[in-house]
Amino acid sequence: MIRLAAVLYILTATVFAGSAVIAVLTMRMMAPAQIGGAFLAGLVLAAPVAFLVARNVYNALNSRSV
Repeated sequence: MIRLAAVLYILTATVFAGSAVIAVLTMRMMAPAQIGGAFLAGLVLAAPVAFLVARNVYNALNSRSV
């Protein structure tokens, strides 16, 4: 499950960090610290989301009746 979470983290981190940076730039916050802070916040918030999605996918795949 850790490998699945790692792969999902790559995808979720891209979405969260990119969305956060776009949101900051939309609010005309152009300071490097603000852009970097939004990027780091996106990376941090993506970790639990990736873990929760990985756990749900892993449990769904293992609970299938064949």
